[in-house]
Amino acid sequence: MLPQEILRKKRDGQCLSTSEIQEFIHGVVDGSIVDAQTSALTMAIFLNGLTPKETSDLTIAMRDSGDVLRWDDIDGPIVDKHSSGGVGDKISLMLAPMLAACGAYCPMISGRGLGHTGGTLDKFDSIPGYQTSPSNELFRNTVKTVGCAIIGQTANLAPADKKIYALRDVCGTVESIDLITASILSKKLAAGLQYLVMDLKCGNGAFMDSLENAEKLASSIVAVANASNTKTTAVITDMNQVLGHNVGNALEVAEALDFLKGNHVDSRTYEITLELCSELLVASSLSADKDAAKNRLKQVLENGQALEKFAAMVASLGGPGDFCDDPWRYLPRAAIIRPVFASTPGYVCGMNTRAIGLSLIDLNGGRTTPDQKLDYATGYSEFCQIGDYVDSSVPLAVIHAQTEDQYQAAAEQLRRNITIQATKPALTSCIIKKIS
Repeated sequence: MLPQEILRKKRDGQCLSTSEIQEFIHGVVDGSIVDAQTSALTMAIFLNGLTPKETSDLTIAMRDSGDVLRWDDIDGPIVDKHSSGGVGDKISLMLAPMLAACGAYCPMISGRGLGHTGGTLDKFDSIPGYQTSPSNELFRNTVKTVGCAIIGQTANLAPADKKIYALRDVCGTVESIDLITASILSKKLAAGLQYLVMDLKCGNGAFMDSLENAEKLASSIVAVANASNTKTTAVITDMNQVLGHNVGNALEVAEALDFLKGNHVDSRTYEITLELCSELLVASSLSADKDAAKNRLKQVLENGQALEKFAAMVASLGGPGDFCDDPWRYLPRAAIIRPVFASTPGYVCGMNTRAIGLSLIDLNGGRTTPDQKLDYATGYSEFCQIGDYVDSSVPLAVIHAQTEDQYQAAAEQLRRNITIQATKPALTSCIIKKIS
């Protein structure tokens, strides 16, 4: 069938057959489908949706658009986690080495930033020499010898998703539940996973800003993944504020290392990380129950084994062998590093997290076009949290910018999008719900 006929069917709200979806995805990969047609289909899907069968068919077609890895030579569970995206979310950087230190194997296929959210690959690109697109041989060897490897799609791993993912970011179709499901799971299933946990962000800094939509996406992912023989659960977590102390690529790498070293650990980040890790350890029978899993995770943090796994992963994938010893010897620094203070003292009671994420784009730390070169040094550190008291000596955050104009614009954005009140607000749990 002609591509325009497939587009017309979905534009008019009709169901696409398995063969039509396979044909279109094949064309995306071989180039016979042009970017305009791919973008048009994503918009039609965004507006009209897919049936559960169409979503499953799209996921499998995207998975099978390239290599599908097998791990028959590894004697241990193959596990992974995926986040639906948030602001300051660097949990993958700690989770993979923590799981590896507990005996799991974590081949993590991650993505770049989408819209207002940061991307795990962009964070690793701030480490000199680190290969986010290694050969399958190097990827496999790193997983086998270290226990974890965090990379992006190689040329032959879910190549259809790699192309569609970049187009969605710039054509306004990021938030589609069906496209998110297919995008996430095509990569995860191509990685040959046995167990998966989904970190579904919910709130004003997430793509799913309501609990209802978060539950829909969680249910979609769990249903499609379990039907494809990857045991999957989803944990809905709060994204109504920046997660952790730092926002920005190199800055989040630095915070992840502090976490693994036990330095200045954010309590919400810690709670979510242990919850997601323990889900996988129990599902894969590496721990008898959640309490045993969390005790084991605390142990590998305290004895340094998780940090050692992170260091080994960085070195295996081309980064500096001593990166974890002195990360700021290698990570880029901004020209201006200066705090911003609230206009009036008081307690932080809310923030427009999405707007804060978008402000990173103005610092060139996020993209407006797929091929945009990022500034890995910019962002925010020492970011306030809801319930914190701020005044003329305690900042909203420390801004990392390259020019005075960038600094002033970012300072105005933070003052505008962080709400201060006289009384301390009630705090809510960062873990909202589990779906399995």
